[in-house]
Amino acid sequence: MKPTDSTKGDIVPTTRLPSAGYSITVRVAVIADSSAIGRLTTAVGEAGAIVTAVDVVDSDHLRVVADVTCDTADSAHADQVVKALEAMDGVEVRKVSDRTFLLHLGGKIEVTSKVNLKTRDELSRAYTPGVARVCQAIADNPEDARRLTIKRNTVAVVTDGSAVLGLGNLGPAAALPVMEGKAALFKRFGGVDAWPVCLDTQDTEEIIKIVKAIAPVYGGINLEDIAAPRCFEIEARLREMLDIPVFHDDQHGTAICVLAALTNALRVVGKKLADVKVVVSGAGAAGTAIMKLLLRQGVGDVIAYDRRGALHRDMAGLGPDWQWLVDNTNKDNYSGDLPGAIVGADVFIGVSAPNLLVGDDIARMAPNAIVFALANPDPEVDPREARKHAAVVATGRSDQPNQINNVLAFPGVFRGMLDAQAKEFTEEMALAAAMAIADVVGEEKLNPSVIVPSVFDPRVAPAVAAAVRAVAQQATTSSVLDSDPAPIPEA
Repeated sequence: MKPTDSTKGDIVPTTRLPSAGYSITVRVAVIADSSAIGRLTTAVGEAGAIVTAVDVVDSDHLRVVADVTCDTADSAHADQVVKALEAMDGVEVRKVSDRTFLLHLGGKIEVTSKVNLKTRDELSRAYTPGVARVCQAIADNPEDARRLTIKRNTVAVVTDGSAVLGLGNLGPAAALPVMEGKAALFKRFGGVDAWPVCLDTQDTEEIIKIVKAIAPVYGGINLEDIAAPRCFEIEARLREMLDIPVFHDDQHGTAICVLAALTNALRVVGKKLADVKVVVSGAGAAGTAIMKLLLRQGVGDVIAYDRRGALHRDMAGLGPDWQWLVDNTNKDNYSGDLPGAIVGADVFIGVSAPNLLVGDDIARMAPNAIVFALANPDPEVDPREARKHAAVVATGRSDQPNQINNVLAFPGVFRGMLDAQAKEFTEEMALAAAMAIADVVGEEKLNPSVIVPSVFDPRVAPAVAAAVRAVAQQATTSSVLDSDPAPIPEA
């Protein structure tokens, strides 16, 4: 998952953890002897990296050529690892490859045809003249577009590049790798065809106009990496205009996954949501959606913390989104700093910035505390320190237990909405999706290190899709039942 909110505070130094996002492969030639490979892996380990593979690619009587693959913490750390290998006697570094950049060469997605076009007969039906009949059918009945075109299974992944991951306003071109990745995840986990739509404008009115204009092609709109507070207005107005679901993943995907994880974490520690106090660091898109969903589920109390400190009733000059939070959270009107806010709190949820807290801060939380430090790649508190004091700790990192990742939600949510031909995304769908994710784990498998299923668990997306589809179909049935009955024709 990615941090979508921003919080400022004192930066506490921490050691970054190696991750697959900074994986490198170093091709080295080393003098052939029985300890050659062992010396290489020892040097990499002493440099603080994690060896994930060693492959011998060539050898002769004198030398062994091997590819050493390892996870590092960042680019500077990768350079240090390479220098450590270069400093070894009898070792020649021949090539260094950044595996993340290699994966992105030429992009990550492509378009493939679902039909054969090998004969004149096939061409005549797929294109002219046969396609004209299908065009006319849709002109006569626009709803047939869902049945006869890609609309039934296609989502636009829309961004303006104003809030790319935790990197900020990078623009549409730099946002494209993220949107490609999102499209690949849609296909892999939900069987949904998605396509990046990166807009070279950050004007709210223009974005709304463009998305409205392209909507006829798609069965749903996934808004992504659009900065708050503009993202709220864009989503709200598009929902009013369009007859297809509009889903802002930074808000709703994150909120669904957090509620699912928190549901199971509370089961582990034996607490009820109605009895707990939650502190949320980051009151932007993700944080606001998390707090609204928690309030919808009946959380005991929430304190929202952001750039101006804890949001409280004596604050002036607030925008409508923060004013809503002030009116609905922080029962005791706390107005201090973040370490003070979490004293006695049962749950800390961070969707903000790295290194805002230390282990001693977590120690002052309530017994059996729950910590979700989701800033990525560096959490709000070092998870190793948090685990010394909290009962359950989760992060957004794939190399730590309890990874809270939006891929648990959005593929199944869209799969369910597309299958039901839903016209909107609702809060009831979000709640159903969260409960479906939580229940996939199963009571018998719950423990402090397993509160969410693996993103690769094949049960997740179908369970979420079924839950969302049921809500959508129930809403359609209720709408029909609540409508005025048709007049009885005269005899």
